[in-house]
Amino acid sequence: MTGGRLGMIDEHFAQIRESLEGVEKLSAAEKLRLLELLGELRAEVDALARSRDRDAMDVSLLAAASAREAVRIPRRPEVLGETLQGLVASVEGLENTHPRLVAAVNRIALTLSGMGI
Repeated sequence: MTGGRLGMIDEHFAQIRESLEGVEKLSAAEKLRLLELLGELRAEVDALARSRDRDAMDVSLLAAASAREAVRIPRRPEVLGETLQGLVASVEGLENTHPRLVAAVNRIALTLSGMGI
């Protein structure tokens, strides 16, 4: 992976963490759960980056966009739905080679949905 792409992935995950930590409407337990899921996603994106760095960057970018929309005030549910769909779509076709990545993305989408975000 090139240093530029790795730097962008690092930046995307820093943006996600910052977005989640700044949300007042989530309980401490919900934030902790989302941060744990973020850690899982990061590990899987890093694994993907070893063989498909462009795909890894795309997943991290869409995850950052989804996180931004999840905490945006005022809420724009239609935009959040679109960004989450984009995130899920970004890992389609990777089920055989990166099943844990696909599972991590699905857990994040389900968790956000379950929290009413």
